[in-house]
Amino acid sequence: MIRKVLLGFALLLVVCAAAYVRMRHKRAALEIGYAGNKQVTLVSTTALVREPVATVNYGDRLEILQRYQDQVQVRTMKGVTGWINERDLLTTDLWQKARDLETRADGMAVMARGHTRAITNLHIGPGRESPRLRQLSKTIPVEMYERTTIAVPAPKVVKSSEQEEGGAEPAQEKMEDWWLVRAHAADQNAISGWVLGRFVQLDVPSPLPDYASTAGMRIVSWFELNRVNDSAGKAKPQFLVLGTHGPEGQPCDFSMMRVYTWGNQRQRYETAFVESNVCGKLPVNVTKAEAAGGDVTFTFGDMSGKAAGERTYRMHQTIVRRVREGGKTPARKPH
Repeated sequence: MIRKVLLGFALLLVVCAAAYVRMRHKRAALEIGYAGNKQVTLVSTTALVREPVATVNYGDRLEILQRYQDQVQVRTMKGVTGWINERDLLTTDLWQKARDLETRADGMAVMARGHTRAITNLHIGPGRESPRLRQLSKTIPVEMYERTTIAVPAPKVVKSSEQEEGGAEPAQEKMEDWWLVRAHAADQNAISGWVLGRFVQLDVPSPLPDYASTAGMRIVSWFELNRVNDSAGKAKPQFLVLGTHGPEGQPCDFSMMRVYTWGNQRQRYETAFVESNVCGKLPVNVTKAEAAGGDVTFTFGDMSGKAAGERTYRMHQTIVRRVREGGKTPARKPH
């Protein structure tokens, strides 16, 4: 009798141990992914009635266990399992591309600074169809590096009989500006990606926006060339401002140039240089003077001619002239 009881107890222990091992066995992951939003909440099930089980932050490593329609079951590094939406998950390949883009931005010069006007999607490449890296909140500071233009996706329409027969002319393709930026979100150091240009408000220093508005210029980029002291001994920056006419989607990064210098006599900025017939390409490389009062030069890609070239300008005191081949600047014309 006692022997049967002991045998039954041992059998029960074996069954319990097997059940425990089966329950505690770590399920193999199908692949690895990363959280693709500021905060992503894991929920208990894909059903309508569900509850949150954990929260992960952008870039947190997740193990993908299974997929169901647009839902993905993941496991955190702490072993918590839950479901998230597929749009809140970055694949390993996309995550690596984001790291490569971050490295690329590290080696580029800042062309402008601004902040997001509204909630903005950050993409791995220019264009609305490019995969989204994450969503940026409003007023997030951004540094702007490179501009490109992308065609706006045309809405799908049913062709008429006239269009099918070739009787109607196709609509002109509309272009929009995209910028490679580095966003400084509060929840992490920085993240680089492409955003739609109209969603960024430029933080142009005063009083440059007023001067540009008077000149009919939409500012694209600006640079501090040097500083001079005003009558009170306070340092005043002098600026190169680049802009364009008309709406976004222009073929040139900028078509207008202005240099604004500080005038002590009138105690205000004055227009020292004007160029309104150029097709410039970013980036602009500014070489500042090694000593106080020295010359400043700036160079950029020139698309004005039949072939791409390069333009260089030199600023001596308040006089700006284009440097031709051989390093010579044309003589100043008498008034």
